[in-house]
Amino acid sequence: METQVQKWGHSLALRIPSAFAKKTRIQSGSRVDLSEVKGQLVITLIEAEEPTLDMLLAGVTADNLHHEVTTGDAVGNETW
Repeated sequence: METQVQKWGHSLALRIPSAFAKKTRIQSGSRVDLSEVKGQLVITLIEAEEPTLDMLLAGVTADNLHHEVTTGDAVGNETW
């Protein structure tokens, strides 16, 4: 697939056609790795790491911890 490199500020930008982006799972905001192999530009999608419970809990601090949330009385067969 052919596309054109264009100037973007002091850098160069490569527009990725939507059909190619869908096929390669690249979206706006995707992180990619750029490398050079034998004079060829290689773009590799960096897969997002699925956060673990420990990773999520590590982000909880006294500043962002909220108080208990009450949801009211049971309205069906809920057991609290």
